[in-house]
Amino acid sequence: MKRNEKKPKDADKESQIGIGTTPMSEIESHPLQPFLPSNAKVLFLGSFPPSRKRWCMDFFYPNFINDHWRIEGAIFYGDRNHFVDVENHTFKLSSILPFLEEKGIAIYDTATKIRRLRDNASDKYLEIVEATDIHALLNLIPECRIIAVTGEKAATALCERLETEAIPKVNEPTSISCLIQGKERKLELWRLPSSSRAYPLAFDKKVEAYRKMFEAAGMI
Repeated sequence: MKRNEKKPKDADKESQIGIGTTPMSEIESHPLQPFLPSNAKVLFLGSFPPSRKRWCMDFFYPNFINDHWRIEGAIFYGDRNHFVDVENHTFKLSSILPFLEEKGIAIYDTATKIRRLRDNASDKYLEIVEATDIHALLNLIPECRIIAVTGEKAATALCERLETEAIPKVNEPTSISCLIQGKERKLELWRLPSSSRAYPLAFDKKVEAYRKMFEAAGMI
């Protein structure tokens, strides 16, 4: 380029992000520790928490418009708002934690480090940089026999980590065996509909799907 020649209007932008790409975001490490009650029978695995600006509490499924805690409230208490603090636009973490401990429900995600390729909460635009060590989680919860994933990306990431091609269809569990600390463990993999409202399924249908999984675990 000649000294006095002006750069094209978008030249700097294109040199930073590459033509036809989005800006490379920073790598994010998982902000939460795995929640693993010693009596856990079910391990919920999502993909990764949404960005902090969408949190209403410091725990899993923190987006107020995500219906995970409404689904569990409807199943176990017959009240979708059992864990919802409607007035303060948040969830009742002080009720959620003892509930999970009592029932034996563990929670974490399939990625420990990610990049966000878009500024939204969609799994479609998450790049997994570091996958979760699922075997290490299972070693800490020896009674767990069901892994429930919420969403397609979580299901795919889980099966890749467990080295199985048996990716379950929604509400059609698959059975696998894997070695945990040298011991064979039989597991059921359940793929549940996402509790995000972006997933096009009625709330009652999601409740029905989650209820089926909890029944299989002998928890209701």
